[in-house]
Amino acid sequence: MKKLQKVTFDTVRQLALALPEVEEGTSYGTPAFKVRGKTIARLKEDGESLVVKIDFLKRDILMNAEPETFYITEHYRNYPSVLVRLSSVRVDVLRDLLEQAWRLEAPKRLSQAFDSKT
Repeated sequence: MKKLQKVTFDTVRQLALALPEVEEGTSYGTPAFKVRGKTIARLKEDGESLVVKIDFLKRDILMNAEPETFYITEHYRNYPSVLVRLSSVRVDVLRDLLEQAWRLEAPKRLSQAFDSKT
């Protein structure tokens, strides 16, 4: 079995800033990543989880498949977000999640330009 690479907030930063036009800022007093001013992910106040933008169906699928990694609190129930435990998420899964969040918020032309380069 492959050893899990430990994900830290520095890992999150590296993955998020690799996406076009993503900038680091703050949201609710915690470090956040935004594309053109729209938040795609932020560190939760506990310092151990990441709040990531996601659609409700994908969120439900993730939470059912890996409840030890993906969860929500009552506060996030009606928001298109999922909480991700950095201690148990795989880097490749986190990369995909951040890209999906970016696609939800990035302008269509920016997303299309990204697709043409990949």
